[in-house]
Amino acid sequence: MPRITVRGLSVDQVCQMSESLVEQLAAICDCETDNFTLECNTHPSIFAGKIVPAYPFIEVAWFERGPAIRDQVAKAITDHVLALGIPEVEVAFTFYAENGYYINGISCG
Repeated sequence: MPRITVRGLSVDQVCQMSESLVEQLAAICDCETDNFTLECNTHPSIFAGKIVPAYPFIEVAWFERGPAIRDQVAKAITDHVLALGIPEVEVAFTFYAENGYYINGISCG
C-alpha cells in the first residue's frame, strides 16, 4: 500500500519506469519499496463505436499523507511518465479510511 493503477501506458512503459519511480516514491513517503503495488490496466478505450488510444491516467489509492507529500508523489509520477516521451498525464488520488481498510479481517482503524 499505496496501490498505483496505470492506464494508457503499455506494460513495457510501466516496467521501464517502475524501479526508479518506486524508489523515488519510497523516499518521498519514508517507507520501503515493497509497500508499493503497481498495476497496469491494458484494456481498450472506446469512443463513438471505435477503439481509441487511452490517455495516460494514473490513480494512487492510499492512506492520505497530506498535501505536501501528495504533491511530491504526483510530480514524481508525472516526471517519470513525461520522460517516456508522453506529452500529458493525469494523476488522481483515492483515499482509504483506516477504519474501512482491513488486513486479514482486522481493521486498521
